[in-house]
Amino acid sequence: MSMGLPAVVGYYEPWWIQIIKAIVIFAVGLQLVPLVLIAERKLLGRFQARYGPNRVGPYGFLQPLADILKLLTKEQFRPTTSVGLLYALAPIISILTAVAAFGLIPFGDTQDIFGTKVGLYGVDLSIGPLYLFAFGAIAFYGIMLGGWSSGSKYSFLGAMRGAAQLISYEVSQGLALVGVVISAQTLSLTGIVHAQAGMWYVVPQLAGFLIFLVAGFAETNRAPFDLTEADAELVGGYNTEYGGGRFASYYFAEYLNVVVVSGIVATVFLGGWLLPFGLHPPGWVDPLVVLAKMSLVTFLFIWVRATLPRLRYDQLMSFGWKVLLPLATVNALVTAILVVATH
Repeated sequence: MSMGLPAVVGYYEPWWIQIIKAIVIFAVGLQLVPLVLIAERKLLGRFQARYGPNRVGPYGFLQPLADILKLLTKEQFRPTTSVGLLYALAPIISILTAVAAFGLIPFGDTQDIFGTKVGLYGVDLSIGPLYLFAFGAIAFYGIMLGGWSSGSKYSFLGAMRGAAQLISYEVSQGLALVGVVISAQTLSLTGIVHAQAGMWYVVPQLAGFLIFLVAGFAETNRAPFDLTEADAELVGGYNTEYGGGRFASYYFAEYLNVVVVSGIVATVFLGGWLLPFGLHPPGWVDPLVVLAKMSLVTFLFIWVRATLPRLRYDQLMSFGWKVLLPLATVNALVTAILVVATH
């Protein structure tokens, strides 16, 4: 049986459908990153009372393409103190883990397309959140190896910060999802969406939603938790010694991770492809609903970047271990007690 939809007996996806889905997932991710880039630069311009990009293409919309082409056509270089193989491997790890996590986001339920049942997701595992955190743990090596193999003390300090930050906030992020898993009684992301048919989990799991969101900011190294690339202290962080296409790879992975976190928030807390008020649109609308919810969460990422100043590193660690972790633990415990008491 394919790893498509385990809840449906006899549901198989042909191998060619799985190949097409893999290509579509990568292509969609490749298109979403430039859209997030131009949206961020335009919105930051409005937030800061200045113009965003407005020269390249209509209203500046081709600026991300120009930036990417500029980076990809630059000459590759490598510091003499770097470790060659690991230096080249680190950005590849970051991209592969981001795309693998993106493949788990369900953009809709199983649909009948030309007589073939197709799940509107890359894969629907029965251990969805565990799969996510496994690739999140592997993504740590992309940052750590990039900083260490560069042979620069500033890059290495940025990598060490990134490692400590990722470990600290991933614990709270995982516990925030425990409340949802207990409520839905499943680890399948499509199953979690179906369990929200009566009420989206953002309401009963509001504490978990806020904890997961804050931890998502930290794990994607976004402001106000962008200590790994604090330009005033570390020049540019773990990717200081990278340029050209390799720097573009790190850039791509960072923004794709923002999209992934937005997709997980939309799936787990905002009902996925479900609409409120009992509305049931045709199946082809489902991906548009998920993309709209993801856009709202991504807009929040940009809004926070324009609003909040960067924290000190001791504040970052203290907030993760002394505030978020106890709150996430209490949220999971209270949810478990309520589920047992009401069933």
